[in-house]
Amino acid sequence: MGKKENRRKHDDITVILGEGSKLTGKFEFEGVSRIDGDFNGEIESSNTLVIGESAKVKATIKVGKLILEGKVEGDIFAKTEILIHPSGKLYGNIETPALIIEKGGVFEGNSKMSIKKDDKKDIDLKKLKK
Repeated sequence: MGKKENRRKHDDITVILGEGSKLTGKFEFEGVSRIDGDFNGEIESSNTLVIGESAKVKATIKVGKLILEGKVEGDIFAKTEILIHPSGKLYGNIETPALIIEKGGVFEGNSKMSIKKDDKKDIDLKKLKK
């Protein structure tokens, strides 16, 4: 994915914590949000969070989708997916149905690939053994 394509996808960003900014606490948002500064605490939204290349985040994160270009330390719960770009570094535990790590991206921790209840299918273990 080229940088131009990446920028176009994030044109609808509604909240930005800019580079050089520092914030501690609980951050809740609607729409797409981008962090390029330092954040410590909790982040919660059902929407997309973009963590930019210059960002340093130490937080528990619960979002719809995470796009990671910077550094995160903490546990992440994403409803749809976590995408780690080549510059992204994630240190912590994650739970998501889809994890994409581009070449050069870093993930150190434990992962749990959650499945929506609607997507689960009953498996008859007796049939599998035959």
